[in-house]
Amino acid sequence: MTEERGWEKLGEILIKNGVLSKEQLKMAFDLQKREGGLFGEIILKLGFVNEREIVQALSIQCGFPYLPLENYELSKEICNIIPENVARQYCIVPLDVMGNILTIVMSNPLNDRAIEDIEMITKKKVQIFISTVTAVHAALDKIYES
Repeated sequence: MTEERGWEKLGEILIKNGVLSKEQLKMAFDLQKREGGLFGEIILKLGFVNEREIVQALSIQCGFPYLPLENYELSKEICNIIPENVARQYCIVPLDVMGNILTIVMSNPLNDRAIEDIEMITKKKVQIFISTVTAVHAALDKIYES
């Protein structure tokens, strides 16, 4: 599957969910062809959708469960399993450890390098949830503020 086809799928999901029109989809694709960039960022910048709508569509497209972090109780002890600079670099929040499985929330669950690095650093298998960039950044700021 080409990247364009993948984003076409995202657009189709957003249309099916009633948050994006076919006209908006075409406008976004045309802009992407002219200027480049990620499809999700383009439709967000154009104001066609919000972050949560994109993440929910990505959740459907990729099969990763969506987890809104806003009201989630985070453990500083668990978060220390991943160095702050790595968590910020990959936009990842560690949630829980059960045996050999580390549960994380990330804004880009398709970042294979991030997943490989986290598994190498922690020596654990990673279970992934998806959330918005804004929610992940806010959670990281909350965890590492002290």
